[in-house]
Amino acid sequence: MSENTNSTTAVADVIPGQRDADSAPLLQVRDLKKHFPIKGGFPIRRTVGAVKAVDGVSFDVHPGEALGLVGESGCGKSTTGRLLTRLYEPTEGTVTYNGQDISHLNRRQLAPIRSEIQMIFQDPYASLNPRQTVGSIISGPMEINGINPPGGREARVRELLEIVGLNPEHYNRFPHEFSGGQRQRIGVARAVALEPKLIIADEPVSALDVSIQAQVINLLQKVQREMGIAFVFIAHDLAIVRHFSQRIAVMYLGKVVEIADRESLYTRPRHPYTHALMSAVPNADIDAEKKERIRLEGDVPSPISPPSGCRFRTRCWKAQDKCATEEPPLVQISGSNEGHLTACHFPEEPTTVDRGEDIVLDPALAALEESGENA
Repeated sequence: MSENTNSTTAVADVIPGQRDADSAPLLQVRDLKKHFPIKGGFPIRRTVGAVKAVDGVSFDVHPGEALGLVGESGCGKSTTGRLLTRLYEPTEGTVTYNGQDISHLNRRQLAPIRSEIQMIFQDPYASLNPRQTVGSIISGPMEINGINPPGGREARVRELLEIVGLNPEHYNRFPHEFSGGQRQRIGVARAVALEPKLIIADEPVSALDVSIQAQVINLLQKVQREMGIAFVFIAHDLAIVRHFSQRIAVMYLGKVVEIADRESLYTRPRHPYTHALMSAVPNADIDAEKKERIRLEGDVPSPISPPSGCRFRTRCWKAQDKCATEEPPLVQISGSNEGHLTACHFPEEPTTVDRGEDIVLDPALAALEESGENA
């Protein structure tokens, strides 16, 4: 396996355009951080530590593009999404939308931008007000922003209900009268009511039945295609992300460890963590090449006290002394496609093909498999 890191291209401020584009990025994120303070001791309000939920994330999103954000639970995906919509205030770093730094704008300054950046939340049950009718929920953003579409707001809401596959006659119904999939469609209708330029979709199908997930994903693709909306699609289901996103960023413990177009990432990953994720994706094609199997030991370390150097080193089979003392930069490694950025001192070979021997780091699992073979 290659350990050549000498021929790299630093990204510095040009982080992740990660693709040639005639237009400037719609959204630029640079070294974004969100640390939640931990209070304790005496007096009780004294800060004794911080949860480093997002700790230096950088990427770009171009107009009309879908960027996937993947990783294990607790890696900071949802927090990143809330920082992009300014539901959270960043601790450090910048979020630049359409050339304007919105990182620390106050509520009044953000008002004209709110209509252009919308969010679809993970839980379709908690994200809708049970005391409001569907008509009120979807027309609310238009009312707040003083938008009066031709024909009136009610006509526009009924049109949006039809667009997302619901009956316009459901205008006066309440959320409890709908299934989970139908509620998420209501959430989509609310998000597109103002015709935004960017939607942050925070695991929009994870709470739905598998049979409904495809319908909602197809709906989002239709919305993106017909309205030209850019998406940041947050999910942990790699198959869905590959289907929806043109480019994908992999997060681990608050940092982006790899970012590339979907073809490069799924067939030629370079970071060991991405390799481990890809090895867990089931393949129903019996004629496909056998993939390697990697099973990591333990859970993601605590974001309160992350490992020094490379944060993945405590679970990595390639970790060396350098990994504990130097944090690897997010760079383009020699042999990678243009725009394929990886943060690893000792990157993997660009393939997911079976290497003949499984990588099993969990001692208990290895012992169990060995005893099964000897039985």
